[in-house]
Amino acid sequence: MRRPVARKLSVLAVSAAVVSVGAAAPPAAQRTAVDKVPVAVGYGGAVASVDADASAAGIEVLRKGGNAVDAAVATAAALGVTEPYSSGIGGGGYFVYYDAGSRTVHTVDGRETAPLTADSGLFLENGKPLAFADAVSSGLGVGTPGTPATWATALDRWGSRKLGTLLKPAERLARDGFTVDDTFRSQTAANETRFRYFPDTARLFLPGGQLPVVGSTFKNPDLAATYAELGRKGVRALYRGAIGEDVVDTVNHPPVDPGSTWNARPGKLTADDLSAYRAKLQAPTRTTYRGLGVYSIAPSSSGGTTVGEALNILEGTDLSRATDAQYLHRYIEASRIAFADRGRWVGDPAFEDVPAKELLSQRYADSRACLIRDDAVLTSPVAPGDPRHPAACATGGTAAPTTYEGENTTHLTVADKWGNVVAYTLTIEQTGGSGITVPGRGFLLNNELTDFSFAPANPAVHDPNLPGPGKRPRSSISPTIVLDRHDRPVLALGSPGGATIITTVLQTLTGFLDRGLPLVDAIAAPRASQRNAAQTELEPGLYDSEVRAQLEKIGHSFRLNPEIGAATGVQRLPNGKWLAAAETVRRGGGSAQVVHPAS
Repeated sequence: MRRPVARKLSVLAVSAAVVSVGAAAPPAAQRTAVDKVPVAVGYGGAVASVDADASAAGIEVLRKGGNAVDAAVATAAALGVTEPYSSGIGGGGYFVYYDAGSRTVHTVDGRETAPLTADSGLFLENGKPLAFADAVSSGLGVGTPGTPATWATALDRWGSRKLGTLLKPAERLARDGFTVDDTFRSQTAANETRFRYFPDTARLFLPGGQLPVVGSTFKNPDLAATYAELGRKGVRALYRGAIGEDVVDTVNHPPVDPGSTWNARPGKLTADDLSAYRAKLQAPTRTTYRGLGVYSIAPSSSGGTTVGEALNILEGTDLSRATDAQYLHRYIEASRIAFADRGRWVGDPAFEDVPAKELLSQRYADSRACLIRDDAVLTSPVAPGDPRHPAACATGGTAAPTTYEGENTTHLTVADKWGNVVAYTLTIEQTGGSGITVPGRGFLLNNELTDFSFAPANPAVHDPNLPGPGKRPRSSISPTIVLDRHDRPVLALGSPGGATIITTVLQTLTGFLDRGLPLVDAIAAPRASQRNAAQTELEPGLYDSEVRAQLEKIGHSFRLNPEIGAATGVQRLPNGKWLAAAETVRRGGGSAQVVHPAS
């Protein structure tokens, strides 16, 4: 019998602790660590996120008759309060929705955009690329926010409640406060130096000039007022109103502490950029894996095409019978190849000719899969193939390294009693975004434009991810919904983590679909992430294992990454029952809740 890759968790054991979690969670002042239960099973709908307060906001909406889209917006707004360093109305994201009535999947691209005046030299000074550190905490890295437009677009199409109603739980949470935990304090500490560059950020997140104390109550009255304004006026308050005016002023004149020597380069955002912004309704990516339909987000994100290509590469291998080492070897090599193609071919399709259909063809995947050998490792960077003209085992392209992408974001997954499902990943890019708080508004601005390539990764290879006017930077966000042969949900999931999002989703899917792990165990399994680099990143559970030594014998090279991703998901069970699953440990553990727990 094969050994499981992950340490097995007993679903029955954790489910026993879930019975008390179905109701909306208690007020922040009463909150304890036990509220972060990683799995819940029951009826009436389910919510999984990284935070108990946010999951409770979604459950509150479901309990009052709202649908999955309504609950997703309420959960996302609450995450903007409790996870302000990962998400908020100053950022963007990608929304994937399954409509149970029509058994179809729809998506919204709410990615931030570059200013209309931007060009390919946005991050060049004196003809040379800026240092990454010089761009992240600046107005130059701030893109036009897409999150409010995403909420409005999703609600207009599929929601059943008004935005103002759905913002009420988050508004209340911001006004009354939430309990500071170890994760919030440690993320604040990691950003303390740059937060002090900006007086408004320091005033909000370093109360009294100090790091927030674990167990204390953190309040954000400015954000509560901002949510109330959005609720009254709608998202036009940001795209054509006073909130937007404050955003533009902050981007173009970053409010730096006069005593600081930090050069916060001004951005180029204008009122025209805000008024021109649109969240894009578009078809999802789709591929078939083990007879199931796998749906995700299409470019401008590379998530759907890259996860899909890797799955297609793995289609020809029976991973259920593979040893741990064989499974990880195949998974790592498939990811390596898919990232090589991602780097060459995927960018904003409004500017680039992205061969998404060809990247997701089984014929192309087979032409790439034959590069994988059982007794050797491909050398990174692997050269891209040509999806329009597949050639078996072709290696004639020119290789380019994978560019850096920030590793913070947040993800939520929701299902309702009607069977509708949402997988939604939202972000402000790296932890703390730009570090710039809009004065008097209570939210941080993104630094998503730093996801563009500052210059071509290899001058000899076309880079589809250079900046351009109104262009969306390439993302790795991969919210995914899997349907059975009758187009009914099997599961939905997603994760934060920059480019490691792709590998986290891929590994969780194969853990669940191929290795037979329960969803909570597939999420908890120690992760590996290969992104066409010389070394594969491993979490401690794999780095310290025998499997690592077995893989090194055939040429793999590894480095330690303490934590990769923070996934959440939901699984459809028989008879209208749902299972919600979240992290057991990562980011302090996640929160899975259902409306009516199963006894």
